[in-house]
Amino acid sequence: MASDSTEQHEYEVLVVGGGPAGMTAALYSTRLGHDTAVVNRGGGRAAMMQEVHNLLGVKEETSGAEFLGIGQEQLEAYGCKIHRDMVTTCSRTDSDRIRLSGNSSEYEADRVVLATGFNDVRPEPPLPRTGRGLHYCLHCDAHMFVDESVYVMGHAESAAHVAAIMLNFTDEVDLLTRGNDPEWSEETAEMLENHPIEVIHDDVSGVQNGEDGWLKALEFEDGSNREYKGGFAMYGAEYNNGLARELGCELNDDGTIEVDDHGRTSVDDVYAVGDCTPGHNQIPVALGQGAKAGIDVHFQLRDFPRDPELLKEQGPVRSEEVPGIPDELLEQAVDFHTYGK
Repeated sequence: MASDSTEQHEYEVLVVGGGPAGMTAALYSTRLGHDTAVVNRGGGRAAMMQEVHNLLGVKEETSGAEFLGIGQEQLEAYGCKIHRDMVTTCSRTDSDRIRLSGNSSEYEADRVVLATGFNDVRPEPPLPRTGRGLHYCLHCDAHMFVDESVYVMGHAESAAHVAAIMLNFTDEVDLLTRGNDPEWSEETAEMLENHPIEVIHDDVSGVQNGEDGWLKALEFEDGSNREYKGGFAMYGAEYNNGLARELGCELNDDGTIEVDDHGRTSVDDVYAVGDCTPGHNQIPVALGQGAKAGIDVHFQLRDFPRDPELLKEQGPVRSEEVPGIPDELLEQAVDFHTYGK
């Protein structure tokens, strides 16, 4: 229960998470005329990116923080509200809306989009700097290591297969188990034996960086040094699915939120997009998921064309009832297109 001093906010659409997927869902629902807000706790995987890769029209030197900052400016220009807060609990109201409680405010909405992402499980230090020799996304960053010496950290199936995939880009691949017993299958062990991948079991004892901050070499407990341009840590993910669990959404075995092709979860009025759902963890994929969810939310909420049952009950739509867009968003749209973007 909120205290009397807790701020209360009500929206048609509330997006929890300010990454590419969540902000795109909010962009679509706002531009399609729905009172929308994003509750963003800050941080996230996209915000940590040193450079944005694989995103058409965005230059490589753009950082994740810059990319997201431009997105937030766009949302606010269209009339979307941005709240810096962390949502901790959620429930259904007596009127069947969804209530979300944050550290500083409470929110109610007709539709909620969960874009809560996941956290990469980091190996124990010593480690290279993230984005400067330590990477987590093969499809984003493999191109950076063409014809370079590369490591893959991990001792499970995923690490072994990523090491083999990296042979498509370079002929120098080491698989570092860091003193842990391998957990891959006999079939995977046979695969490794038949590919030019060196499996190193000694743990890492130190990191050497160049003057530019990029990884130069790793030091090992046996006293050896190995030079690398960079590599990938494959220790799995921790999905931020607590709100989905609280609302009763079905989860997959790996902890991702089960969704259909439009981002609908198993719970009415609740959507999920981005890294908290199954599939490739890529910005272009997240943008597409957010767009589809935003469009589907619009189909569910738009006033017109009015449902036949409502037409029978209320009669023809009167001219004073249109347009359906809320007055505040209507005024902001007029200003946006009249006075510039």
